[in-house]
Amino acid sequence: MQWGYTDHMRIARFSVNDRPQYAFVQTDENDGKDYLVALDGFPLGAAEVKPTGERYALDADGVRLLAPIIPSKVFGLAKNYQAHTTFMAEKGLSDIKVAPEEMVIFTKPSTSVIGPDDPIVIPSFSHDMNFEPEVAVVIGRIAKNVPVEKAMDYVLGYTCVNDVTLRDVQGFDPMWTRAKGFDTSCPLGPWIQTDLDWTDARIGFTLNGESVPEASGSTAGLIHSIPAQIAAISQFSTLLPGDVILTGTPNASGTLKPGDEAIVSVEGIGDLRNVVVAG
Repeated sequence: MQWGYTDHMRIARFSVNDRPQYAFVQTDENDGKDYLVALDGFPLGAAEVKPTGERYALDADGVRLLAPIIPSKVFGLAKNYQAHTTFMAEKGLSDIKVAPEEMVIFTKPSTSVIGPDDPIVIPSFSHDMNFEPEVAVVIGRIAKNVPVEKAMDYVLGYTCVNDVTLRDVQGFDPMWTRAKGFDTSCPLGPWIQTDLDWTDARIGFTLNGESVPEASGSTAGLIHSIPAQIAAISQFSTLLPGDVILTGTPNASGTLKPGDEAIVSVEGIGDLRNVVVAG
């Protein structure tokens, strides 16, 4: 099955009894519940895929949502909201008080990616791990030297991400390699939503069942827009189908401790839940 990038759909990756596969997420008109409509292949590839005829409830025995994509690479934008830049300066975590005109771009390896309900593991060498709720962009086509005005033509969809950061390590790790690239530092999910108002996507965060309003915001506050991010990154790195861009956290971040339940919410996408454990 092929589709245009304007189609309205949710694409999930899941396992049934430990067998990974892809699905469309569809709401049943009769009971109002979401179901996984299994596909016979990889929906981002060149080959046609179609439904297998199997359908699973999200809460069925043996069914588990996985990270919706395993990208070849993940790029992230730092200090891409003025509110977060101000927060970091006021907390003494950065000398930069005004968001920089140039993009601050970092990377995370594919091994940092985990899915819904997977544990976020605090490395033993860190004692200050922070949450950063964000909107993530999933690339749908090979993108190289893409102009800003054409950039959104290369987007498959969007998902929730927690850009987990080791704040203490970040202070003496100028490349942020360990601070942002450690295993389990990039929870993605619950699925890829192809239809989203990316100009004003509302981001929220819940910690242990309590809303954290100071961590909330909207992509309307982005300093460097999503099209601008795609265009800039594609100038120096070829983006492949399934690659992910973390667009920035909108406001305050905060500490995660073992036992904490972290939920990133994006209006129009859904909720991404993970629990923190000690490494």
